[in-house]
Amino acid sequence: MKTKLLTLCVLLAGAWSAASMAEIIAVDDAVAVRASSVERPARGLTMQAVEARFGAPQTRHAAVGTPPITRWDYPNFSVFFEKERVIDAVATAP
Repeated sequence: MKTKLLTLCVLLAGAWSAASMAEIIAVDDAVAVRASSVERPARGLTMQAVEARFGAPQTRHAAVGTPPITRWDYPNFSVFFEKERVIDAVATAP
């Protein structure tokens, strides 16, 4: 039983990591998902850690809403922060 549970956990972890390496492309009215190898910050990192690892962003958008959501744009991805922590990083079209 423990072996089956461990196998299931490994398979789910593999599926989760594969899904996290995909990007959604929207062009006109068509939407497609394709594999992405763009390195992006992980959820939970601080703004300071992102800047230390990836450098200064090309654009810093002002925080909006409650809680404050901030976006930083890099050449190949955008990072979204809630307060000071990464909540998502999205690959952008080349």
